[in-house]
Amino acid sequence: MVGIVVSENENIDKALKRFKKKYERSGVLKEFKKRTFFIKPSIEKRMERIKARRRAHKESQRD
Repeated sequence: MVGIVVSENENIDKALKRFKKKYERSGVLKEFKKRTFFIKPSIEKRMERIKARRRAHKESQRD
């Protein structure tokens, strides 16, 4: 469960922004989307290989 502690004088917008950031980093939404529908293992492996290629390409572009 994701949660934050809000002090009395803290701005609501700042607290909401902190919550959203923490929520995204925890991977809750990604896990939810992953579990909502079934992906065949062969397609899942193909997608992982494509992601790895993109990551490698981005890293090579940085250098």
